[in-house]
Amino acid sequence: MNSIVKNILKVFAVLLMLAGGVWFLQGINILPGSYMSGNPQWVINGAIAVLVGAGLFWFLSRKK
Repeated sequence: MNSIVKNILKVFAVLLMLAGGVWFLQGINILPGSYMSGNPQWVINGAIAVLVGAGLFWFLSRKK
């Protein structure tokens, strides 16, 4: 996999982690103001997104 594709996927992984963090914080009602606020399903969705993003970033960053 060439470095350009890896860098694009790393940016995607970081964005996925950031979005997951926002979803998590809205789910636990720290960031109010949307339909996701206080909804436990978004805590789960956010945690999964953060873990998938972190796993993707780790996979792309490891040395071969």
